[in-house]
Amino acid sequence: MKTAIVILNWNGKQLLEQFLPAIVSYNQENADIYVADNASTDDSITYVQKYFPTVKIVINKENGGYAKGYNDALQQIEADIYCLINSDIEVTKNWLTPILNVFREEENTAIIQPKLLDYKNKNKFEYAGAGGGFVDFFGYPYCRGRVFNSLETDNGQFNDITEIFWASGACFFIRSDVFHKLKGFDEDYFAHQEEIDLCWRTQNEGYTIKYVGASTVYHVGGATLQESNPHKTYLNFRNSLFTVLKNVPKQYIFQTIFARLVLDGIAGIKFAFELRPVHTLSILKAHASFYKNLRKFIKKRRQLQRKSDYNIHTSIVWQYFLLGRKKFKQLR
Repeated sequence: MKTAIVILNWNGKQLLEQFLPAIVSYNQENADIYVADNASTDDSITYVQKYFPTVKIVINKENGGYAKGYNDALQQIEADIYCLINSDIEVTKNWLTPILNVFREEENTAIIQPKLLDYKNKNKFEYAGAGGGFVDFFGYPYCRGRVFNSLETDNGQFNDITEIFWASGACFFIRSDVFHKLKGFDEDYFAHQEEIDLCWRTQNEGYTIKYVGASTVYHVGGATLQESNPHKTYLNFRNSLFTVLKNVPKQYIFQTIFARLVLDGIAGIKFAFELRPVHTLSILKAHASFYKNLRKFIKKRRQLQRKSDYNIHTSIVWQYFLLGRKKFKQLR
């Protein structure tokens, strides 16, 4: 299989200096390596051209964020498998082969994620994907190894190969024909949670998504938008509502949306009590944008088929905050 490793870059020279050498060095599958540049204004592309002449460059005309950035770049890249990898990922010696072997053996597996550990604390799972992602009844994402902000220590408990609901966009392998069939990421997301939407749509087409624990990468996290950045809060709350509206089956949609709006309001009050009113304002802005785009996303919803295979029996809000269940294996 022809594989393309595609690193989305925006003014990321320092990250490329730090992490690109390992990607080039640990390319045991002889994948083509690309830097897809989102209209950077620094000299990151000049750096790559000078020191890594085998790395190919794709230049996007504008910074369309993660979603449009990859959509534009992948129109110009031919491969059987795309590996979409953040510029703040450290790869390890044998990270490619276990994943590509699963693709070779399982034709119906369309998307795969490796084990994501924290670059700053390498024995801990990393927030963005940990041991593979799931979604609860209200559309809240959580992971094996990460429920809300509780991160588990990696003791080998997720060294398996298993089916998951969503794969992290930080290191996201996808068959190219599936990516283009589904028209890639939804560009209205700009960034954050567009991978969950794409995974949901992929499963609705009958494909499976896997986690491969034999492959490990380390993620810095927050290299583009820090967790404390109110714009990140805005994107996460807004895009999560977009995903629910597009993908939740008809029999659950109204109660799910109503519950989410209420729970988001409670989160806004919590931010206010924590003296972080700017994040409360971000949630209000997210809801305003959701209402503004309601008609557009209802139209998108009508164009999709849906099935009820997400976790309708679990509320991680209830289990985490009221029952005190902080680890994935404690969830019911």
